[in-house]
Amino acid sequence: MTIAVLIIVFFALLALGVPIAFAIGISTLATMLVSVDTLPALTTVAQRMAGGLDSFSLLAIPLFILSGQLMGQGGIAKRLIDFAKCLVGMLPGGLAFVNVISCTLFGSISGSAVAATSAIGSFMMPTMVKDGYPREFSAALTATAATTGMLIPPSNILIVYAVASGGVSISALFVGGYLPGILIAIALMVVSAIYARRYNFPAGERVSFGEFASKTMAAVPSLLLIVIVIGGILGGVFTATEAGAIAVLYALLLATLVHGEVKLAHLPDILLKSTLTTAIVMLLIATSMAMSWILAFENIPAMVAEALLTLSNNPILILLIINIILLIVGAFLDMTPAVLIFTPIFLPVALELGMSPLHFGIMMVMNLSIGLCTPPVGTVLFVACAVGKTRIAEILRPLIPMFLAMFVALMLVTYIPGFSEWLPTYFGLVE
Repeated sequence: MTIAVLIIVFFALLALGVPIAFAIGISTLATMLVSVDTLPALTTVAQRMAGGLDSFSLLAIPLFILSGQLMGQGGIAKRLIDFAKCLVGMLPGGLAFVNVISCTLFGSISGSAVAATSAIGSFMMPTMVKDGYPREFSAALTATAATTGMLIPPSNILIVYAVASGGVSISALFVGGYLPGILIAIALMVVSAIYARRYNFPAGERVSFGEFASKTMAAVPSLLLIVIVIGGILGGVFTATEAGAIAVLYALLLATLVHGEVKLAHLPDILLKSTLTTAIVMLLIATSMAMSWILAFENIPAMVAEALLTLSNNPILILLIINIILLIVGAFLDMTPAVLIFTPIFLPVALELGMSPLHFGIMMVMNLSIGLCTPPVGTVLFVACAVGKTRIAEILRPLIPMFLAMFVALMLVTYIPGFSEWLPTYFGLVE
């Protein structure tokens, strides 16, 4: 009865256009009101929301958001694009490869798929259209390539999963996300190569060694952020949370002193944007943690686990069902609440199947990343359409083969643990 109230109220609020954080919070409160009196319900929900934010690991999120804002406005997008052109721009369909590599690099540095879509797309989409690439293809490629930043660290959503799972190492998740993120980029480049061959996309000009050296040197300071963050974590110099503070300091020095594109007068606006983004993320986390608690209180995770394990004893089939459910969830729900709500539900099933929490977390984040560019709620998809001056209906056709390529990559990560676990194991982050 109580779970029926939760589902009905939640989807009714979504249908009315209520912001997702408020829909989660109100539906959770309504569920509590059905079970207990008003005052205990209000008190319990408030306590669970506050308790959900009481985690040192979550401190990394506002720090990485701020570093991403600084890097996003520090002029790195153009430098990364020029660097990628030097690497692959001379190949047939080279601009498509440049788009994928640039989105992957920028997404990992900024930690935001939306920022990568906007910053890289504003440069690459007009350039690709000018060189004869279909506008719809350019927008679809940018949207899908930008999702790689959700897996390649620093990634806020991996931090959220670490909190939701109750103990998975953030450092292990950061390192474990590299190969799956690169795998998606490779899959999208394969699709781009097929399109280039089929539609005779042009090749770019070869660059001289001097130009290659200068463009590479210009991009190195930005790329060093990844090296500093991961190198410091692997070397035991600082924790993943402390890495966020290091990233802010480095991004500030790079944007103000090295590149000189962020002035002191810009800092209040950057801090305000970072604060607003942090507030939204933290409210989502707080309300989602409260909903996760009510689901656990009603024993929903155990019921779902029992139902799935009763349905079949074949791990391959059960994992496929979980992936399909998460793909549907990702199409309608933001990544943060999806991770916080569904991790307690599906993680026990994955553990029962012999899957490690690290492997499941990478699989889950990779799965939900696809939802960022999936109608009807895909935020990255809407940004790509706005920047590319096209409509969702027009880019669905080129999106389909890209979705299929991402799904193949997802299946490889799901059924081959080495993609997620080899690097963390090699560096001694997991046993």
